[in-house]
Amino acid sequence: VQLQASGGGLVQPGGSLTLSCTASGSIPSTDVLGWTRQTLDNQRELIGGIAKDGSGSDDIAPYADSVKGRFTVSRDYAKNTIYLQMNNLKPEDTGVYYCWAPGWPTTDKYKWGRGTQVTVSS
Repeated sequence: VQLQASGGGLVQPGGSLTLSCTASGSIPSTDVLGWTRQTLDNQRELIGGIAKDGSGSDDIAPYADSVKGRFTVSRDYAKNTIYLQMNNLKPEDTGVYYCWAPGWPTTDKYKWGRGTQVTVSS
């Protein structure tokens, strides 16, 4: 199964953007999927992940402190797609955003597509 991120672009500070990560095939709802990013200073940061828990509810992994209250991870299990809603974007959010799962990017459980570039600038 390949995971491919899309939806990046140029946005002004304070603006919003929604990214999508689409899987080429079915992924169990209990498998954690999420987002990570590589910022301009080449730092990798895990943003957050989501999966169904044992009761069937969404279990969202803690967000990175830098994005708490601004970014939201969601998932459409029927469409095998996860989303990253980004609000109140800041210049320091600029970077390449990647689909993420435990073991990224070295696990061979998935095939990793390219990330999507997000640029926050006036």
